[in-house]
Amino acid sequence: MLVHRSAVRVPAVLTICLGAVLAVSACSGGGGNARVDPAEASGDGVLRVGLILDNSGDNAFLNAPQLAAAKLAIQEINASGGHKGRPVELLPAYPDQETAVQANDLVAAKADVVIGPTDSSHAAAAMDALSRSRIPLISPANTAAGLSGMAAGGYYFRTAAADVAQGPVLAKLAKDAGAATISVLYQEGSYGKELSAAVTEAARQSGLTVLPGDRFTPGNAAEAARSAGKATPDAVVLIAREGAQGALAELHNAGLSGSKIILSDGAFARYGSGLASKVLDGARAIVPGQLPGAVFQAKLLAVDPSLKDLSYAAETYDAVTLAALAAARAQDDAGRSIAANLVSVSGGTVTGGSRAGTPSAPCLSYKECLGGLAAGPDINYDGESGPVAFDSNGDITTAVFSVFTYGPDNNPSPTGRETAGHSG
Repeated sequence: MLVHRSAVRVPAVLTICLGAVLAVSACSGGGGNARVDPAEASGDGVLRVGLILDNSGDNAFLNAPQLAAAKLAIQEINASGGHKGRPVELLPAYPDQETAVQANDLVAAKADVVIGPTDSSHAAAAMDALSRSRIPLISPANTAAGLSGMAAGGYYFRTAAADVAQGPVLAKLAKDAGAATISVLYQEGSYGKELSAAVTEAARQSGLTVLPGDRFTPGNAAEAARSAGKATPDAVVLIAREGAQGALAELHNAGLSGSKIILSDGAFARYGSGLASKVLDGARAIVPGQLPGAVFQAKLLAVDPSLKDLSYAAETYDAVTLAALAAARAQDDAGRSIAANLVSVSGGTVTGGSRAGTPSAPCLSYKECLGGLAAGPDINYDGESGPVAFDSNGDITTAVFSVFTYGPDNNPSPTGRETAGHSG
């Protein structure tokens, strides 16, 4: 059985080096924005897709679903005629190499668009190499909020929502369950601080009273949990990653457990006997993206029968499909043309908030969307990961989350879906 783990995050995922950001800003060329600037056709007639797989060690399993999804997307694109009658090519991937080396090798291999990386902290290294060559980078997994403002000449996009998109959804789960008051406990670091602020703002805007919360470090959540317990909130949002289990145990000791608990994506896990019985009974958690359907799973297994995990597969599939649709709209495979058309084919928005076109109902596959382009220039691709709708930062503007509810065995089951209006 395939597993969907959209909440998986690699270590230091939010560690973005300021020097790297400045380097990308300096090299991305002229202060333009390739997402909205016009581009003249300059491709060689062959659409080449590169893939950066940057996972190693315990996270190496994340490479397989992304590779399978990219292969599947290209198979389906080529079955529908490819790009201007020629097959789309997937360039070889070398996950054993550093991100910057992979990016430079893909430039040398004449990639027109690159999908990846997984780790947000690797985005700057990839963009540094690619933006200078005017090659768009579409990450299926980067979630660091700070990437929205990273200068890359308009060549950076992502089909994954920024972490802060969870804020309104976590607050909504509390209010929908009848809470009038809420506390937020968060693990120290960029992820916890930024998402805590987003939850707090959304909670107040929705009419909830935000009671005192606190931050903690992994293994040292007792004081923060006691502070929350004294405030006696109707609901507690826990924002954490590796420190989540210890924090949940301390919240239980402070009298906060069960249906009062709401978990961010980083805290989502199967806790089972790792916590006392019924500690999470009725607790809720969210995971980015919608659960993959049986048909999509079957297609992925046909590509890679050994596949055990689906993390970022849908987002990778959509990234490749969107790139091919952008090339089709431009009738050109050059990176500048792809970057200039990605917003339009996603049904997204451009600078100032105006719509890139007036797309009709969403089209759900490369073949269907290609037919739409034959009738007019503006389409609205909604894929396996849900709606995309890029904005002028290359961020998706509709973020879909799967909702899980825990049982008395402290394990989660899917119970619904929520949508946030903007990714960050």
